[in-house]
Amino acid sequence: MADGLNEFILYLILPIVAFLYASVGHGGASSYLMVLALLNFAPEQIRPTALIMNMFVSLMAFLSFRKASTFPTSLFISLVIFSIPAAYFGGSILVDTVLYKRILGVLLFFPILRFLNVFPISDRPSMERQWWMGPVLGLVIGFFSGLIGIGGGIILSPILLMLGWTNMKETAAVSALFIFFNSVSGFLGADGFQVEIDRQLWIVMPLTIAGGALGAYLGAKKFHPIMIKYLLTVVLFIAAVKLIWPD
Repeated sequence: MADGLNEFILYLILPIVAFLYASVGHGGASSYLMVLALLNFAPEQIRPTALIMNMFVSLMAFLSFRKASTFPTSLFISLVIFSIPAAYFGGSILVDTVLYKRILGVLLFFPILRFLNVFPISDRPSMERQWWMGPVLGLVIGFFSGLIGIGGGIILSPILLMLGWTNMKETAAVSALFIFFNSVSGFLGADGFQVEIDRQLWIVMPLTIAGGALGAYLGAKKFHPIMIKYLLTVVLFIAAVKLIWPD
C-alpha cells in the first residue's frame, strides 16, 4: 500500500503514463503494473486495477485512432479469436510475487525498445500473412497478457510494424481494441469483481482514465511527445532492472 510521498507519486505518475501510452494507441497496463509493483501493492490487487484502467484507456484510444485510419477487420479477428480465451486462462493463474515481478520486468523491455524505435518499420509486408499466423500470435500474446495483467499491445504493435501488416495509425487502432478485449477477458479470468481493491487505487483510476482520454485525443491528432517518451524510457529501464534484480 502507498502512503505519504508514495501516494503523491501514485496519483501523479499513473495519469501521465496513461496519457503517454494512449497517445500511441496503448492502454498503459505494463507501466501501471510497474508503478503498483514498485509501491508494493499485492499482485492480486495489481492485476485487476491495471486491467480496469486498461479497458477504459484502450477503448478511448481505439475510438480516437479508428477515425484516423482504415481498420483492418480481418487481421483483428484473426488475432482476437484465440487471444480472448488465452487471456482468460492466463488471468486465472496467480503467479508467485517474485516470479511475477521478474516476468513483468522482462515485458517492460518491449515498450522500452518501442519508444526507442529499435523495432524496424516496414512500408510493405516483409512476410506474407498466412491464415494461421494471426491466431498463433494472438494465442501466445493473449496468454501472457492475462497472466501478468496487461492487454498485450506492447508486444503486438512492434510485431505488426516489423511485419509490415499495418501502418502506424492502423497499428494503434488494432492494438487498442486488442488490448480492450484481452483486458476484459483477463479481468474476468482473474475474478476481478471479487477482489477487494484498496481505496487509493479507486481514487487514482478516474485520474488515470482522464489522462488516457487526453492522450488518445491528442495522439490521433499527430501529437508526438518525443522528449517525454525518452524520459519515460529511462524510467521504464530502471524499473525493469529493479523488478528483475531486486537486490
